[in-house]
Amino acid sequence: MNNSNHLVNSDNVGYAAYLFEQDKNRGHLPGEGPYVAAFASSNLGDVSPNILGPHCINTGESCDNANSSCPIGGPEMCMASGPGQDMLESTQMIGHLLYERAKELYASASQEVTGSLASAHQWVNMSDVTVWLNSTHTVKTCKPALGYSFAAGTIDGVGGLNFSQGTMEEDPFWKMIRDQLLGIPSEEIKECHKPKPILLHTGELSKPHPWHPDIIDVQILTLGSLSIAAIPGEFTTMSGRRLREAVEAEFTSNGMKNMTVVISGLCNVYTHYITTYEEYQAQRYEAASTIYGPHTLSAYIQLFKVLAKAIATDTVGNLSSGPEPPYFKQLIIPLIPNIVDRAPIGTTFGDVLQPLKQIYRVGEVAEVTFVGANPKHSAENQTYSTFLTVEKYEATSETWQVVTNDASWETRFYWHKGLAGHSNATVQWHIPNTTQPGIYRIRYFGNYRKLNFLTPVILPFEGTSSTFEVATT
Repeated sequence: MNNSNHLVNSDNVGYAAYLFEQDKNRGHLPGEGPYVAAFASSNLGDVSPNILGPHCINTGESCDNANSSCPIGGPEMCMASGPGQDMLESTQMIGHLLYERAKELYASASQEVTGSLASAHQWVNMSDVTVWLNSTHTVKTCKPALGYSFAAGTIDGVGGLNFSQGTMEEDPFWKMIRDQLLGIPSEEIKECHKPKPILLHTGELSKPHPWHPDIIDVQILTLGSLSIAAIPGEFTTMSGRRLREAVEAEFTSNGMKNMTVVISGLCNVYTHYITTYEEYQAQRYEAASTIYGPHTLSAYIQLFKVLAKAIATDTVGNLSSGPEPPYFKQLIIPLIPNIVDRAPIGTTFGDVLQPLKQIYRVGEVAEVTFVGANPKHSAENQTYSTFLTVEKYEATSETWQVVTNDASWETRFYWHKGLAGHSNATVQWHIPNTTQPGIYRIRYFGNYRKLNFLTPVILPFEGTSSTFEVATT
C-alpha cells in the first residue's frame, strides 16, 4: 500500500495475519476470537513487496537507478508496483503468499522453545556513543539529522517536491528555506554526518519539543535458546544480518551456544532507519534517514553485545539503567479544530442519501451513502467497536446475524467531508464469491459532536440501509 492510500487498513503482512486469524477463528468476526496471529516486523528497512520493481509511471521504462529518477518527470514519476492490477490487489496477493508459507511452517514446526526467561534493557544517549572500531580507534555517533534524500521518499511512496534519492550536495533553495525558518546547522553536526548533506538538523531543534529523541532503548529478551533483539527502528537487511551474527557470537563466547537471534524491529521508540556504513555512503532514502550518523549500526552492535554478555554471564543486575528520557505531558498540539457536526435540513445523522439496489450478485459491490459525522468523534466516544456491519436475515430465528464488520477486507468505509460541519459516509461491501444467497442489510455506526449550552457533547447514532438480495447467479 503506497502513500496514496487514504484507507485505514493493514499492508501485506497484516493481510497475512488477517487470513491466519480467520482460518484459526472460524465462526468469529475479523478481529475477534481467541487466536492472535502476529506477523512481526524484523529487519525490514530495505524490503518491499512491490516485486515488479520501479518503473516510470508515464513511460513504463525502468527507473532502477541511484537516484530513482525518470528522464521525463524526475523522481515523482518513479514508482514500484506489485503483481496486482492495483495496490489493494497486490497487497492481497503478496499477503496470501505469506499466509500460505506461514501455514506450512506452522504445520511442520517441531522444535519446542523451552528454558529460562531473561531480559536486559538500557537507556542510551544515542547521540553521544563512543564506538570502538578496533583496539586503538574510536568514532562517535551524532546528534540526530535527516538528509536531503529523506524528503525524496522511496519507490514505494515518493516524497514529492522534486527531491532525489542519492543526493550528496545541499540545494541552495532548500538551504535558504531551512536557514531562515529553522536556523543554520552547526559545523559539528554537519561534519559528524558526512557525507550526508543535512536537510533538517533535528537534534538541534527543540521547540516546542525536541524533534528527535536523544535517549533511546536497547533491549534483549531470551527464552531458552531464542533471543529477541528489540530494535528501536528499521534495520536494513545487511544491518540486521550483522547485528544477529555479532549478538550470537557474543552469546557463544560467554557460554551460551546455539542461540537463535531474532530481530524485532520498531520497538519501544522510533528512530527511523539504520543502514550499514557502506549503505550510508550512497545516501539513498534509508541512509538519509539514519539519524545518528554513519556509525549508527556499529553503535547498536556494540550496545547489544553488552546486553548479550550480561544475560550470558548472569550480570544483568550490574548493568546501569542509563539516562532516562524526558517525559512530555502534551507532546502534540492538536491542530484539527473540533467543529460541530451538522445534518442537512430535513435529515438526521444516519439517514440514507444514496440507497442500495434491490439485488446484487457475488463479485459485485453493494454501496450505500449515509448522512455522516466526523469519524474521529467515534474514537472519543466509542459506543460501538465498528463503523459498519453487513447483516444477513435468518428466517428460522427471525433475526439479523452480523456477517462482517469494518475489519474485513471485503468492506470499505469512506468519509466525505463537506462544508459547515456537513459530511457523508459511504459503505461498500465487495461481495465475495463465498457469500450465501439471502436477504442482507448494511448498518452504519457513528458519533456526532454538538454544543449543549456551549459545552461540547458527543452522541451516538446509527443508520440502516434498505434490505437487498444477494443472488449467486
